[in-house]
Amino acid sequence: MLKVIKSGLYTTLQDEGRFGYRDKGVPVSGVMDMLVFQNANTLLENEANSAVLEITMTGPTLLFEKDTYIVLSGAEFETTLNNEPISNNKVHKVKAGDILSYGRLLKGFRGYLAIKNGFKTKEVLGSRSQFYPITKRGTIKEKAALEYDEYLDFEPKISEFKANISLEEIVLKVSKGPEFKLMDDVQLEQLFINSFTVAKEYNRMGYQFDEKIKGHSWSMLTSATLPGTVQLTPSGKLIILMKDGQTTGGYPRILQLKDTAISILAQKKFGDKISFKLG
Repeated sequence: MLKVIKSGLYTTLQDEGRFGYRDKGVPVSGVMDMLVFQNANTLLENEANSAVLEITMTGPTLLFEKDTYIVLSGAEFETTLNNEPISNNKVHKVKAGDILSYGRLLKGFRGYLAIKNGFKTKEVLGSRSQFYPITKRGTIKEKAALEYDEYLDFEPKISEFKANISLEEIVLKVSKGPEFKLMDDVQLEQLFINSFTVAKEYNRMGYQFDEKIKGHSWSMLTSATLPGTVQLTPSGKLIILMKDGQTTGGYPRILQLKDTAISILAQKKFGDKISFKLG
């Protein structure tokens, strides 16, 4: 078992997500930064959908009760294994009794802890991703215990990789949304020339921004949305839906983030800047 001594601010268990239930109002969920999730599981030679811990801004303290191998990826923290610094993007062996501790956040916003063969929690609707009320709890709590396989001997084909672009990049590549054609020249210029600052309203459901563009008086029926859908409110505020976001919405869907752009935005926090680029 992996014992949770301290849970951190917002630590969840996530895999690729929960598919096939959006028509019933169930969001996809899953990891926010798919790029670093895939890289971490690749280093451990895990199955692609192996569940990881997603660690937001303030990390946990964890006790390993069995030998295994881990990879840290995504946001960079001052992280230690038995009080010794441990780096991201590299396979590390851990032994029974080892304690992994997350310290100060250095770069990015969401970090990931991948473990050999993934965490073995119960699947709900085909996924281990936490999303309350679909799952019993929405986050990992103190004193929780997560099952994983013991691994005494593992020789990875690739032992480390370079940091991912999601921590450094600020340009979000997008495609045109269903209501893109409703925008006039002023709105288009403001959207693609200006940069936007992440507001205090941001989480796994969606991101908002301090700056606005020209508003509108368009009316539309409630329509389907996806992770990465960019909505424009009548006041000119932009809302980008993320992995736990609603499955339908009544605001015009002006843009759709590419998958890599969702990963980039997932690593942004209050005060960070982004811009949009068609492509």
